[in-house]
Amino acid sequence: MDLDYVCAHAGRSPLALTRRDVARALLAVPSGVALVALPDLRKELLAAGNPLSVTFWESAKATLSSIEAGQATVGDVQRWLEATGTEPILLTSTYFLWPEEDERGPVAEEMHARLVAELEALVEAGTIDPDALARGEGTARRTYEQVQEAWLNTPLPDGRVPEHVVAEEQDAELMAGWDEQEELALSELRRILDELPARPGRPQAALETAASRLRQVLDFPGYPGNVLRACAGFDDRAVPEGAEELWLAVTAGVAGPISDLPEEDDDPEEFGRLDEELTPEDEALAALCSISHADWLAVVAALARLGPGTPASPERLARLVADSEDVEQADDEPDDVETLEGLFVQVVALWAHLGVVDEDEALTPLGWWGLPAALERAWSPE
Repeated sequence: MDLDYVCAHAGRSPLALTRRDVARALLAVPSGVALVALPDLRKELLAAGNPLSVTFWESAKATLSSIEAGQATVGDVQRWLEATGTEPILLTSTYFLWPEEDERGPVAEEMHARLVAELEALVEAGTIDPDALARGEGTARRTYEQVQEAWLNTPLPDGRVPEHVVAEEQDAELMAGWDEQEELALSELRRILDELPARPGRPQAALETAASRLRQVLDFPGYPGNVLRACAGFDDRAVPEGAEELWLAVTAGVAGPISDLPEEDDDPEEFGRLDEELTPEDEALAALCSISHADWLAVVAALARLGPGTPASPERLARLVADSEDVEQADDEPDDVETLEGLFVQVVALWAHLGVVDEDEALTPLGWWGLPAALERAWSPE
């Protein structure tokens, strides 16, 4: 590790190197190697006409020594890197979080680089004092945070707001990953269903009865009607006329909720109070959204094979997931099975209103016919 390494790592000449450039290069090698190289690196930069500062070198030695001793936390190292004066704050006071370096898309890369350049200009102008940051001075830190918050929320000349466009890119990447999971899960579901000896016919009488009862539930203003409406997206579109279309839309929504509860059901003054108990609606939707594609696939595939009368209690569903050979499971530790059982409590409660399970929590002929079709619908593109 020497000056040539630092220059290559930063892509800059010795005179152009910043504290951030040097710090990142030091963190890119084992701490012991960096500590040994520190004195010579300091001399090389002094000879090159870019000595940095005594405070920086002292902070570098202290941080690297703490890392080598196994005492430094990830937060300690990040704080030191930010104290170079040109490293963007990883998590701002308004909870904007930069993606990890190896996970940034083109927009995040661009905005991060723009902010680094902005911070370098502010250091040059004296607005940001890296030595004061390294000494842990509160005023310097507040200034450092404020200038970044302001930059993130100020439109660029082309009209883009950095914080917004980075968030939009992350959302798009998240949705693309979700769509890919659904596509893979749908393909596997169809493969499993094609291997079954025969698919059951539609139990029309049971379907009509369940749909009629479901309409009454949906008309009910509270739980579970409001949850089922949100699952099916009926707060934004008309309720289907046909029994089959209605039942499949709602049952598919349980496996893949389309929307959240209407905003008017939420009290803004209560938002963010973590000590408040969740409403039944909140608990139900949170549980449904926590069940993975793999878990749904394991449950519905098993029930499709086993047929009507199969126990479908929350405990049994959790065990079907743990014992499934259709999906890869990370493990089946008791705590994980218990957690999954808690999630399926909400599912089984909603299934009871749909006629998927009977009063004994056993799979009905309607559930045997409809669950695979509903899951296939939930994972199919619009």
